[in-house]
Amino acid sequence: MEHKMKNEVTLEFDAVSANEGFARVAVAAFITPLNPTIEEIADVKTALSEAVTNAIIHGYEEKEGKVTVRCVLEGDRLTVEVTDRGKGMENVEQAMEPLFTTRPELERSGMGFAFMEAFMDELEVESAPGEGTTVRMRKKLGTDSYLSEEE
Repeated sequence: MEHKMKNEVTLEFDAVSANEGFARVAVAAFITPLNPTIEEIADVKTALSEAVTNAIIHGYEEKEGKVTVRCVLEGDRLTVEVTDRGKGMENVEQAMEPLFTTRPELERSGMGFAFMEAFMDELEVESAPGEGTTVRMRKKLGTDSYLSEEE
């Protein structure tokens, strides 16, 4: 019977955009033991950036707060959770619609969740007004996924 490696790390940092890069590098380093492809690393980093940026810009509206990034590796599956304790969302479905943005003045594209869905295998969003938001993303890593893209 093959032993499935399980490993977990939790990062907590101030909700400032300078920490987005730190989170990207830390998560990329965390998944390295699975020998992911360059593309898989880029996908995870892009999805993570969107989630962290959402927490800072929408969750806290650039006020003080903490963002928590929890990563779990089980076998070849990565789960990333990005949590803020900010203002939360009343309508998650609406927020997840492409091009929807509550901050047009910042020239936000409204494509954050669409990018997360595109770059990860699964996306779940839990949110409640006044309680914050958790974005949970999953991706299978270290597979020959580039083969399936040949047409």
